[in-house]
Amino acid sequence: MDGRDVELRIHFTPGHVELLQETVDVPFRRVLVTGATGLLGRAVYREFQNNSWHILGCGYSRARPRFLRCNLMDEDAVREVIHNFQPHVIVHCAAERRPDVVERHTEAAMNLNIHASATLAKESAGTFLIYISTDYVFDGRNPPYGENDAPNPLNLYGKSKLEGEREVLRHNPGAAVLRVPVLYGEVERVDESAVTVLWDRVQESCESSTVDHCQQRFPTYVNDVARLCRLMAERRLQDSSLRGIFHYSGKEQMTKYEMACAIADAFNLPSSHLIPLTEQPAGAGAQRPHNSQLECSRLESLGLGVEPTPFKVAVRDSLWPFLYDKRWRQTVFH
Repeated sequence: MDGRDVELRIHFTPGHVELLQETVDVPFRRVLVTGATGLLGRAVYREFQNNSWHILGCGYSRARPRFLRCNLMDEDAVREVIHNFQPHVIVHCAAERRPDVVERHTEAAMNLNIHASATLAKESAGTFLIYISTDYVFDGRNPPYGENDAPNPLNLYGKSKLEGEREVLRHNPGAAVLRVPVLYGEVERVDESAVTVLWDRVQESCESSTVDHCQQRFPTYVNDVARLCRLMAERRLQDSSLRGIFHYSGKEQMTKYEMACAIADAFNLPSSHLIPLTEQPAGAGAQRPHNSQLECSRLESLGLGVEPTPFKVAVRDSLWPFLYDKRWRQTVFH
């Protein structure tokens, strides 16, 4: 599924410079990734890039120089990007995904999670759009949750993502909504993920630290989600019936305390200083569901199941750069 294009190459020999014209392979399949500077977006970008897709990544505050700077709140800018690039697939990763931030900066979060998603869906009608959503559309009282179960979000983040789902499917009925739980992966800062942020507590073993042991979570590796997005995109190019709502999740059920202990074990670090907190403290921020486990058999029935990477393996790959400098890393792109 590649095209052919002409490329100019300068050839140097001693005392001579020659301009050569060569025919090169250009990937035919085009994918646009929004939020390409973010945790999931970076993984999605790499996955498509490494599998012979012509890819355009968009970001905003952190976009340049690697990605296209595009304000998703600007309808004209979104329209221009889609018109110029003509993607076969769009993976919409851009979102405000921090529940406590959504509570504090509600208007900006709603604009990004709902209105920007609606604009993207309108402008991409007829293009396969994958909208990344969340398990927080459920209240966590009666898991596991299938795609047809009634949502009942407990916080503004979950409400904004649910409304974003509805807007996307209203304006682009051929789109796919992919709900995923808490994500982790190769972070630029440990506080970029609610999973990897536990690294500080694990390493600071000289002081006791309480860690939540109430809410049940299913930490999910962004590289697995990225692979799934690519498989869905490739399937859709062959089968236009792939659309609607899908669930994907890691399989290991853990509280944050159990995640922290697993991280410690993955690096052969002590965990005796970690203290399980079995009651939610007052004023703990946005309300979270107790257990919003996702039932994922729909994707598996379509032959699109991606076996989750074991947590200890993936978290070790994600956090090893912080062994000596635990907050920042130099991200090297190849």
